[in-house]
Amino acid sequence: MVKVIKFTKMHGAGNDYIYVDNTKYPIANPEEKSIIWSKPHTGIGSDGLVLIDKSKIADFSMRIFNADGSEAMMCGNASRCIGKYLYEYGLTAKREISLETLSGIKLLKLSIKEDKVEAVTVDMGEPSMELIEYREGGIKEEMIAQPIKVNGKEYKATAISMGNPHLVIFVEDITTVDLPTIGPVLENHSYFKDRINVEFAQIQTNGDIRMRVWERGSGITQACGTGACATAVAAFINKKSGRTSNVVMDGGTLTIEWDEKSNHVFMTGPATKVFDGEIED
Repeated sequence: MVKVIKFTKMHGAGNDYIYVDNTKYPIANPEEKSIIWSKPHTGIGSDGLVLIDKSKIADFSMRIFNADGSEAMMCGNASRCIGKYLYEYGLTAKREISLETLSGIKLLKLSIKEDKVEAVTVDMGEPSMELIEYREGGIKEEMIAQPIKVNGKEYKATAISMGNPHLVIFVEDITTVDLPTIGPVLENHSYFKDRINVEFAQIQTNGDIRMRVWERGSGITQACGTGACATAVAAFINKKSGRTSNVVMDGGTLTIEWDEKSNHVFMTGPATKVFDGEIED
């Protein structure tokens, strides 16, 4: 008998995933399904697959799989969409939700208007440079504006973990960056033990940060929540911005605040439902 899976496609600032309630439609092989379903022409088309489930230590839990089948530790855009999903599909009436992820428990605060979730603020926790894992022979200390050479060109890069690893590079003109070529080279750079997400960023005249992202396991995406957080933190560390920044990505804008008192990073942005659907397992 053919098993039918009900799903919802959602996006946060253009970062789109397939969302499945794993309590109703358990998926035994999510790595394989993420690869198949994420394909744009023969599948649903997405940046990956997100499973929503119960949790023993939080209100709910999430697992997220990239388009190549690899499992991610965390996704800020996906966590905002989960907040909208949980509230609007009646799984909870809470406006503050705790969410278990592989990088710890994240707190979601929903902004509601006329019973619809307009925006979600996520407590993304503390940024870290110590959690970046390097290969033997790689960087031995925190990587802040350190030189890294690819394809015969040297960049200054800052490595920050937001539960997953990011490499942030500030440039004068982001339009000159050949992201499809340089993104995979940096993702698989010999410095980094488990590959890395890559962000190129430019400080704009109004103080906003224009950012483009190459995500580990997915390639170029419209947005990346943890990447936006890492970029805002890197901008402050490198004295390019204050503690609150608007990070402008291909798919939309997120507001990132690095709170001085708690040392936590707070990310605020939209979550959008695209459509509901069914697919055979």
